[in-house]
Amino acid sequence: PYANLKEGMKVTGTGRILEVPVGPELLGRVVNTLGEPIDGKGPIEAKLSSPIEVIAPGVIARKSVDQPVQTGYKAVDSMIPIGRGQRELIIGDRQIGKTALAIDSIINQRDSGIFSIYVAIGQKASTIANVVRKLEEHGALANTIVVVASASESAALQYLAPYAGCAMGEYFRDRGEDALIVYDDLSKQAVAYRQISLLLKRPPGREAYPGDV
Repeated sequence: PYANLKEGMKVTGTGRILEVPVGPELLGRVVNTLGEPIDGKGPIEAKLSSPIEVIAPGVIARKSVDQPVQTGYKAVDSMIPIGRGQRELIIGDRQIGKTALAIDSIINQRDSGIFSIYVAIGQKASTIANVVRKLEEHGALANTIVVVASASESAALQYLAPYAGCAMGEYFRDRGEDALIVYDDLSKQAVAYRQISLLLKRPPGREAYPGDV
């Protein structure tokens, strides 16, 4: 619905938060930030949609982290195990294998019952295509949703991509299932957020990033 929008056109606000399609119909597909298919496999007949921003459950309502996520890396699983319901930062210099670790973790969930969402932010289209090809080769794409906001997309779509991926993962959470979400990478989202904030003339902080980054 947004593909034909051009600069200078008149638009009307609906007063609603942006919603994206959610559900098992998205598994095995590559979609953009708005949940529209970009893999050439036809339309997605999702029955439900979900707002990209919802109030998170309070600490009291959350369960304890007591089940591990097996990444397939013995060093990680034995020494610094990641629990279901936990967030983990993968940090390091360029070209040391951060994305490879994340992709291998997704592949390892192929038979675990955990659904995966891979959110590619600000990457080259060729890099994303290689990731999708690798997931297909290892039989993991059928269990995965790939959300793409490539470097050629607008800053707004790159900023919203993690929220869209999270909404898709929360669909499974709300039904008592588990989901692994990989954001690759959030530094690109921060750059997009900086562009938006500067255009909105919000007070910049260190390195011109907004104060809430």
